[in-house]
Amino acid sequence: MTATPNVILINCDDLGYGDLGCFGSETHDTPRIDQLAAEGTTLTSFYAASPVCSPSRGAMLTGSYPARIGFDDFDGLHVLFPGVGVGLNPSETTLASTLKQAGYATQIVGKWHCGDQPPFLPTAHGFDHWFGLPYSNDMGQQAGGLSADDQAAIRAAGYVLPPLPYPPLPLMSGPDVLEAQPDQQMLTDRYVDEAVRFLRDHQSETFFLYLAHMHVHLPLYVEDRFHHSSRNGAYGAAVHCIDWATGVVLDELDTLGISDNTIVIFTSDNGALCRPGEGSNGPLRGTKGSTHEGGMRVPLIIRWPDQIPAGVSSDELTTMMDLLPTIAAWTGARLDPDRVIDGRDLGPLLCDGQPSPHRTFAYYNGPNLDAVRDRRYKLRWIAHSTDEGTRDLLLYDLLTDPGETVNVAAEHPEVVAALQDAADRYRQDLGDRQRSIRGEGTRPIGRVEAPVPLIDPASHHPCVIAEYDLPDRG
Repeated sequence: MTATPNVILINCDDLGYGDLGCFGSETHDTPRIDQLAAEGTTLTSFYAASPVCSPSRGAMLTGSYPARIGFDDFDGLHVLFPGVGVGLNPSETTLASTLKQAGYATQIVGKWHCGDQPPFLPTAHGFDHWFGLPYSNDMGQQAGGLSADDQAAIRAAGYVLPPLPYPPLPLMSGPDVLEAQPDQQMLTDRYVDEAVRFLRDHQSETFFLYLAHMHVHLPLYVEDRFHHSSRNGAYGAAVHCIDWATGVVLDELDTLGISDNTIVIFTSDNGALCRPGEGSNGPLRGTKGSTHEGGMRVPLIIRWPDQIPAGVSSDELTTMMDLLPTIAAWTGARLDPDRVIDGRDLGPLLCDGQPSPHRTFAYYNGPNLDAVRDRRYKLRWIAHSTDEGTRDLLLYDLLTDPGETVNVAAEHPEVVAALQDAADRYRQDLGDRQRSIRGEGTRPIGRVEAPVPLIDPASHHPCVIAEYDLPDRG
């Protein structure tokens, strides 16, 4: 193995399984991301731990299912909103804190979304510095506010309404507000500048860069130059912007002469929302917010020259929770042996072609367990609203039917029984609210008393510009 590697983790927001050329898109041109895939390995059965952003990101950073870290419910909210009193517990170990303890320079550029109170911010979780947004880009002062339809949909999903009105959207530099209501059209350009500056400043050290894109979360504000080549409106322009940003980072690594010793990982936090004519989850059923494959199976590309095979694709069962133990093993960083995590080291799979370290995976939607899969089959259950004691069992062969169209439960009763047993083990460990089961292996969410927004919702500060004029929400 080479000298201790640098690590760059690129995480997109709501980018779908079918939105990249290397994952089958015929709508979006992504030459630089496709190049990354050709020079590395793609994982085609790689899962986010949740179909929405806050629990997904918390799980990725801690290597743990959202329910294990208390990120399956945010006092009735489905994700974290401005000024709420919960967030990632300061006692949790993150990928950043693990690498920082191992001597890495650590930087996050972009979206955080694991809590906006001081104990929950990135600089309290192992990042030396942060430049970006504390939550989603639709959580600012936006045209139309939260519409009646939006509010009804939130209630219908069983969640409470977030605190309203939203304060101005804050752009952060470390723990401090740098700007309010920043120009989103230019924000990715600023993120790339910050990322390049970090690479140049730390080229002689080992470093960890977490580049967490704003795109393709709604509303879509994209520089005009990316619209010219888009065949898919603003959405395609946002995908092209991500591709451009990836190319800049890759070119900078080449210029600095550190590409060969830098692990580059590219993924998304959950599936695409898939409004008509926009994002795509390819052959997969379902969208963001769903525990069908389209909501949770996401692209994963990883490149580490001479260590990971180039041009290889693996359909082995893997999850974003695996990134923490895998990177720790590759970098020699120490994990706490007494802290339970759910991720597993993917080194033997990626470097030597060994099978997945996972036998099963649980599809949680908030605190509810909706499905479980093994290395081939996925079992879902649907409770009838008129009789909660009756549940339909739906078994899908993901090898031949990734679109989840044919129920084969009757043909494989032994698989159904095995996956039901696995589901019961997950419920005992992590809980399942729809069956009134509290998990035995969970840890508490972080909590503060008397939380306050980063910016006063009634602020009339001179740097607060007019509200964003697009009413779209993600």
